[in-house]
Amino acid sequence: MAFSKEVSALIGKELRLEWKQKYALNGLLLYALSMVFVVSLGLQRSLPPQAWNVVFWIVLLFVCVNAVAKSFMGERSGQLLYLYTLAGPRAVIVAKMIYHIALMWVVSLVTLFAFVLFSGSSAIGDPIQYMVSVLLGCSTFTANMTLVSAIASKAHNKTTLLAVLSFPLVIPQMLVAIAASGKALLGQPWQDSLPEMVFSGLFVVIIGAVSVILFPFIWKD
Repeated sequence: MAFSKEVSALIGKELRLEWKQKYALNGLLLYALSMVFVVSLGLQRSLPPQAWNVVFWIVLLFVCVNAVAKSFMGERSGQLLYLYTLAGPRAVIVAKMIYHIALMWVVSLVTLFAFVLFSGSSAIGDPIQYMVSVLLGCSTFTANMTLVSAIASKAHNKTTLLAVLSFPLVIPQMLVAIAASGKALLGQPWQDSLPEMVFSGLFVVIIGAVSVILFPFIWKD
């Protein structure tokens, strides 16, 4: 089977499973909306816009960890064996990454809408630029967590290894995402946030390339 057909078949499998079970997306949305609502009540809408921006990204990071970090760690050995016979390792990692990025896009946009609604603030200077920065930031988190989850799934102490491997990459991603969205929040021109957006896009490409190269070696184990 051609690589593109393998990827599309695996993405279709993930979508059919999600449509049949519906627990992953519903659980993530409930988790994200609950966190936003609790934060809004606890802080009583007293934070300035830039502080809300930081809290928003912290919420998204936790949602991403719950959504993506267990993508391989939650797979049973029988499921992995089935995937091994169904498609090649490169198709598996690419399909997982594409599916989780799309999933996080949906969750992040719903979370953004809820954040604006519950915080009582709609003063986003450039909404389109802000949404683009959110989608790019979520893509970097998702790509990172997908690869780290694949590596950690082969270790004995999976949770500790997941934290150790993801932490050095998550911090710069978070800072870049906060900087880009903060400029969009203030309504600054696109040129000001372009370096951060380019960095996020290149990071996703680099992580994707590294995943395609390394995952076959992990898959053999």
